[in-house]
Amino acid sequence: MTVSPEHELIVELQDLIIGTDTVADFLGGLSAIASSAISRSAGAEIECGVTLKHGKKTATVGGSTPRAIHLDKIEQRVGDGPCILALKVKKPVLMADARTDPRWPGYQKALMEEGCFSVLGVPMQLNEDASAALNFFAPAVNSFSEETITEAARFADVAGRAVRLAVRIGTAEGAADNLAAAMSSRTAINLACGIVMGQNRCSQAEAMEILIKVSSHRNQKLRDVAEEMVLKVSGEEPATYFDK
Repeated sequence: MTVSPEHELIVELQDLIIGTDTVADFLGGLSAIASSAISRSAGAEIECGVTLKHGKKTATVGGSTPRAIHLDKIEQRVGDGPCILALKVKKPVLMADARTDPRWPGYQKALMEEGCFSVLGVPMQLNEDASAALNFFAPAVNSFSEETITEAARFADVAGRAVRLAVRIGTAEGAADNLAAAMSSRTAINLACGIVMGQNRCSQAEAMEILIKVSSHRNQKLRDVAEEMVLKVSGEEPATYFDK
């Protein structure tokens, strides 16, 4: 049975969600996966930063490298650029050549001083109040072909679904950076995955997809769906080792 690249990406992102403690950690890991995927497509080393937008404010929240975070923060400091525009228009925005593009002269000058000559901003929808964008940086001009832009948009679409899930997990109990809450979420979800796998004789990835669909259909947090399932089957609420 041939596994599609999209299915492999979903599995990789699901593993990342389960294996990280905060939304910030997840987005940092996401940027590394995005960097690797688009570097393969472009045939060159591409770095990736992640910008998160809440209301009217944007902020750099992660990157595939410290340099990617630094480059992303340049756009935040200037206040405009491909990534911020991508968030506004909700579609990819390309700056193919920082030397000749007339749109953001101050931003482009700062990028060229850092040895970066082309940028691609790709939006990801989270919910009605928040969105994120992947900011891809390349050292050469014209690094992003139409095929690479299409792949980046496809990646963002799949990743956006995973980010929406990560936000729901990370904000459980109103504490995205609370390790105990994160561990409790992962425990319940892992147990629920096991139950679904046993009931449907399916893989872990397929079980996670089923849980995500149930969560979306019920408009409930994934953790709540998982806890209800564990309670129904075992008669006990899920607990981590540290709860003992």
